[in-house]
Amino acid sequence: MAEQAAPATAREWHLAARPQGWPVPTDFALVEAPVRIPGPGEILVRNAFLSVDPYMRGRMNDVKSYVPPFQLGEAMDGGAVGYVVASEAEGFAPGDAVLHGLGWREYATLDAGHAVKVDPAAAPLSAYLGVLGMTGLTAYAGLLAVGGLKEGDKVFVSGAAGAVGSMVGQIAKLKGASLVVGSAGSAEKVAKLVEEYGFDAAFNYKDAPVAEQLAKAAPDGIDLYFDNVGGDHLEAAIGALNVHGRAVLCGAIAQYNETAAPAAPRNLALAIGKRLRLEGLLVRDHAALQPQFVAEVAGWLASGELRHEETVVDGFERAADAFLDLLRGVNTGKMVVRLDA
Repeated sequence: MAEQAAPATAREWHLAARPQGWPVPTDFALVEAPVRIPGPGEILVRNAFLSVDPYMRGRMNDVKSYVPPFQLGEAMDGGAVGYVVASEAEGFAPGDAVLHGLGWREYATLDAGHAVKVDPAAAPLSAYLGVLGMTGLTAYAGLLAVGGLKEGDKVFVSGAAGAVGSMVGQIAKLKGASLVVGSAGSAEKVAKLVEEYGFDAAFNYKDAPVAEQLAKAAPDGIDLYFDNVGGDHLEAAIGALNVHGRAVLCGAIAQYNETAAPAAPRNLALAIGKRLRLEGLLVRDHAALQPQFVAEVAGWLASGELRHEETVVDGFERAADAFLDLLRGVNTGKMVVRLDA
């Protein structure tokens, strides 16, 4: 299909310097770059929403990991949804809404095999970056496939007001957990967890030691911990986990920006006597769950049983600021950047 009119150039965000500790605005550069017309099998997409996610901080370091680091002086990437502007690929036409992995830019030219069509009539476009996207699947697969949630389990979720954590707690309740406890970083977020997301208890980790507050909220211990934070939260959870307890290690945002080794957890030896299972989670390992996940979560959304929230930052030029705010915990729920503000 012949391409439609597209701009000759558009903006994209580059990594200008590798952060030392906490990233700062000068680590990023907003650059004007040519827009490449698609070749055979490719599509050109005008991005409408971009995702900013904690894992992106790790990609700013020049270290070997499960995903390659961002390259200095080149466009970063991440989840995005937008509309096809031009297509040279069978099955994609201008106007189609698609989900793909070339965020951090206004226009993206990519192999159509790396894009998935989504239905903007079934859910708001941004939902495919959050509750119906990688974020939602992370919560769903982590809790059910990795954590092996069982009816009656007592569950603790750190970073519970974030995009993943808020879904974990709600899904745990929907699947029959007897107790769901969450931690967050403000009184407002704590209130939201209990009053809107249905957590049984929640606490502000800044008010007192995590272990102390967790013991009060879950006096009989916990069976499953979903870790988005690491550090003192993981240490507290190891102490609170019952025999044969499980910890799903999804993220460690407490130490992403630290330059020294983490001080906690210091009690890993407890995992021996308690026969604990601590397992890391990468959402890409669970792609086979996607159809089941979309069907079940879409049903919960339609019935109103599952709530989700977004923090929307307007303007492509504010993408780096949105990412920095994400690391500071400014957001509630999924953080997205809206380009067509």
